[in-house]
Amino acid sequence: MFNPKESMHSKKFHVGGLAAASITVITAGGFLLFSAVGAQAASQVGLGTAGSFAVLAGAGITNTGPTTINGDIGTFPTTTITGLGTMTINGTNHAGDAVTQGAKNDLVTAYDSTAGQGPTSPITADLGGMTLVSGVYNSATSLGLTGTLTLDAAGDPSAVFVFQAGSTLTTAAGSSVALTNGAQACNVFWQVGSSATLGTGSTFKGSILAMTSITVTTGAAIEGRALARNGAVTLDTNTVTATGCPASTTNSPSAYAANIGPLAKGLVCPWGGQYNDAGLCVGTGFNSLMNPSATPAASASASATATATATATLITTPSAIPVVSVIPIATRIATPPKAQVSATPLGGVNTGDHRSN
Repeated sequence: MFNPKESMHSKKFHVGGLAAASITVITAGGFLLFSAVGAQAASQVGLGTAGSFAVLAGAGITNTGPTTINGDIGTFPTTTITGLGTMTINGTNHAGDAVTQGAKNDLVTAYDSTAGQGPTSPITADLGGMTLVSGVYNSATSLGLTGTLTLDAAGDPSAVFVFQAGSTLTTAAGSSVALTNGAQACNVFWQVGSSATLGTGSTFKGSILAMTSITVTTGAAIEGRALARNGAVTLDTNTVTATGCPASTTNSPSAYAANIGPLAKGLVCPWGGQYNDAGLCVGTGFNSLMNPSATPAASASASATATATATATLITTPSAIPVVSVIPIATRIATPPKAQVSATPLGGVNTGDHRSN
């Protein structure tokens, strides 16, 4: 008989004072624990002019092997860049010019802003195997990643993930950061108190803002940025791609649901029914006419352990709105009624009531 006490070593992650939901999966090699943990809200980090840089350093850039940089590069106050001959730069090499100097100033501001975000949720274990929702995650010492870290935006493409390491960030060879449910690398930020090292062949997502240096070892790839405030950036046969978030559309369905929908919740819709969390009419009347697929609709509410998905369908195009058939005026008068005038016999008198005497 299976005895879980003898075969399983499970643990719960406690983040922000809340115990996370955990799912234990039995595999041929034992047990894997997948946890979805909740954290405090994170704010977007403004990078300023540093946002165009894929690689930005304070004490020089060194490259070995064929490296591709999709974005700008620069370093200041040390302006030395070695290994340029094997670098493909799809951007501008600003070296130590005025643009780089301005970007370094903006990096200092962005670093301080990222470090100051909170309240935070503590990370006391390796990030590998975790699934994290948007939030601010903090380690007073170092952050490590062995295996895969999954960042889950829960359907919100603007979800922000902030990681704060008191000292170092170190990822193992072959490790990776995976993005799911709308998460974007442009919304992931890693503030590192000293230096960061990415392992051989690792796949990393997000912008690294390090106080000292950043070392990207052989074959590692970054979808984001390597921004070293005071130290050097060392590269070796890498691909670094500075990613930007697409401009948001303020009147998009998702923006409406997020900003207007909650304000309308509970109000009576035209022709009956009530608005739900997403700003959709549910119930009777208007709902059944204009949005029949939304009856009934699930309420999408945030949770530290689960996310409910609304089943309502938002009408986004005029063509999707049912058309009420209306007979045009021109059609209605195409066959006019017979004239209500009666002939008056010769010699008779018209009394005005369409009868002859």
